[in-house]
Amino acid sequence: MSEHYIGLMSGTSMDGVDGVLAAFDSRIQVLEHCHQPFDDTLRAELLALNSPGANELHRGALAANAIARAYAAVTAKLLQRSQFRPDQITAIGAHGQTVRHRPGAVDGVGYTLQLLNGSLLAELGGIDVVCDLRSRDLAAGGQGAPLVPAFHRALFGRPEQSVAVLNVGGISNISLLCADGSTTGFDTGPGNCLMDLWALRHLGQAYDAGGAWAAGGQVLPELLTALLAEPFFASPPPRSTGRDLFNAAWLDTHLSRHAAAASPQDVQTTLLELSAACASQALQAYAPEAIELLVCGGGVFNSTLMDRLQARLPTLQVLSTDQRGLPAMQVEAAAFAWLARQFNLRAPGNLPQVTGATGPRVLGALYPAGQ
Repeated sequence: MSEHYIGLMSGTSMDGVDGVLAAFDSRIQVLEHCHQPFDDTLRAELLALNSPGANELHRGALAANAIARAYAAVTAKLLQRSQFRPDQITAIGAHGQTVRHRPGAVDGVGYTLQLLNGSLLAELGGIDVVCDLRSRDLAAGGQGAPLVPAFHRALFGRPEQSVAVLNVGGISNISLLCADGSTTGFDTGPGNCLMDLWALRHLGQAYDAGGAWAAGGQVLPELLTALLAEPFFASPPPRSTGRDLFNAAWLDTHLSRHAAAASPQDVQTTLLELSAACASQALQAYAPEAIELLVCGGGVFNSTLMDRLQARLPTLQVLSTDQRGLPAMQVEAAAFAWLARQFNLRAPGNLPQVTGATGPRVLGALYPAGQ
């Protein structure tokens, strides 16, 4: 008999919430998917909370409430479309919105902060909520990210063939599903976050649709070399990152030194090439035998980025996960439904070889539904 879980994800692109309602038996089947954009006010506040500012505790708490309401609205839509009742859903796996990610920093443990009022979501949805899915891995000495490689292995792994899965959100992360059954994964660097920042600044648009603007420019070699010299790219896994590093200040510092007179379009082209370069270099360094790169997340719709990935990786196929059974915009939300199920089974959700934790851990905190 199938169990049913909801997975809710809002990533570093901060464009909104993706939710799935999934059935689990011998395999996972996504029954419904819903995307709801954040309103402009909430998105602006979430972006602001990525940097130190005034009255952060108050603002962060209110933003956590707003995230819970947005997650509850997506949950309601999933239930309405599927005609499921809340009592037919075992649990919600909810990621929350990352606004700081500093594993191992300051005191040796560090912290990762995903804004979400889990109690409010349980109250509004009438379903058990499993959230705060990264903190336990940090407590065990890990990075707390990425958490999706174990799910990618379960979904896309193949016997005797090596496959890679690249999630291109605001930050990109890669899962390397090796032919011998081993799995590794780590953050590769910027996905959409810098491109989106630049498109908003110069086009007044949230993103460069299809990479069309970037396609008309030229790569700035000096700038690209300087960007790729960031020590993060040379650091060995386990590694994870976020807007704490790859943000407007980081970009503007490099621009002032290496591209002060460059055209905005050429900068956009270079930022796209950076995203393609850091992902392809990671794959070539750690899984050169891979036969496919499966891409998910919002970056899959950037056809220019997909073309550049294929050009940089000519020996393998670059495909959307749509072509391997799960639409690109459903993969991460489905992973958090899977993580909620792992919690319910009291089974580990992390892979120590991915995060660097001292061992497997059951991830998450439970907020039971009201009676």
